Amino acid sequence: MAQPKFIITGEGVLRLGLVNRHRELLKPGESCLGGGYYELDYISHRMLLSGMSTDYGEPEWDVLDELTVSAYYRGLTIIYSSWENWKDAFPVSERISIVYV
Repeated sequence: MAQPKFIITGEGVLRLGLVNRHRELLKPGESCLGGGYYELDYISHRMLLSGMSTDYGEPEWDVLDELTVSAYYRGLTIIYSSWENWKDAFPVSERISIVYV
């Protein structure tokens, strides 16, 4: 069953989609820096990223200087958390430079 999943490509691109497996979000020849699940909360203007990919593990935020995101999501605060601990959520859009395309 397709679910809302995300990956971070080796080039630092955030890619979202409704897929069965995270690997379906990769294009041929691309690598992956991890992934998880997403939820778009337009009321509080947040993109909530959580969990980890069974294909690629948790996102490797520490290797990114810049994250490329679709301009469609401009204005949303991006937050990541492991499933266990929302109190220690990682504020992606505060700690990593976001480039909208």
